[in-house]
Amino acid sequence: MRVIGVETFGGPEVLAVHEVPDPHPGPGEVRIRVRAAAVSPTDTLLRAGGQPVEHLRPPYVPGMDAAGVVDEVGEGSAWRVGDAVMAIALPRGEHGGAYAELLVAPDDSIARLPADTDFATAATLPMNGLTALQVLEVLDLQPEQTLAVTGAAGTLGNYVVELAKHEGLTVIADAAEQDLELVDSLGADHVVARGDDVAERIREFFPDGVDALVDAAVLSEKAAPAVRDGGGFATVRHWTGDPGRGITVHRISVPQEYHSGAKLDRLRRYVEEGVLSLRVAAVLPAADAAEAHRRLEAGGVRGRLVLEF
Repeated sequence: MRVIGVETFGGPEVLAVHEVPDPHPGPGEVRIRVRAAAVSPTDTLLRAGGQPVEHLRPPYVPGMDAAGVVDEVGEGSAWRVGDAVMAIALPRGEHGGAYAELLVAPDDSIARLPADTDFATAATLPMNGLTALQVLEVLDLQPEQTLAVTGAAGTLGNYVVELAKHEGLTVIADAAEQDLELVDSLGADHVVARGDDVAERIREFFPDGVDALVDAAVLSEKAAPAVRDGGGFATVRHWTGDPGRGITVHRISVPQEYHSGAKLDRLRRYVEEGVLSLRVAAVLPAADAAEAHRRLEAGGVRGRLVLEF
């Protein structure tokens, strides 16, 4: 089968097509013929050498989101050949990343596609959707408590805002001028200008600080002052700083959700119910993965870039 991966780390140009042996599912697993794989900042980090892969053999294959059709099942699998599914993948795990024609996945790492959703659109949901659920679970806010979201115009920020509003939270989110309409459409109660001074802008609405903040923009110590004493701060890049004032820093790790098929199915229902909105920025042939990485790293992409196999 073909995979898109790297043998040496570097810029987008190191991504190339490689031929590797076809994988086969073990007990309780399926093999997915991948039709679409979403491109995320985590993928560019792996490609550039920003993640440990010493335990793996090259080519190193990025991609944490896939959608496709089950074409082989292992013993005892609850899925059937022909099922259309979406999956979370672990590039540094046993089965590798999603930039592949064939992906082996445990039964509990996949879910059916949302109704009336194509493969490219469904591929934008698993990794960021599960991250958003984990964020809200660990922050454990109650209805009407306040949540700030940085990076709200990005895919993770989109999902956090929409899920938080579904849970009855009061949400304040940031946005650049060109993203104001998008972020407002997600249902945020207040929208402030993005930037290094976002904490000050949030405090203009909530002088005592918000109950918690999700730092999808990776502002770290610049965003933490927006949180009240004793509040919560969710970091998606494992910030190790200490904001003080009794604030709890929650280090979010979506690989912990690899076996969260039930949650992934909940996300499917949220899409079908209109709670979550999925956005595709562009669909490119898988062989053009380098171009997708260039576009993503250039900034300004709204919605997910998706590779089509």
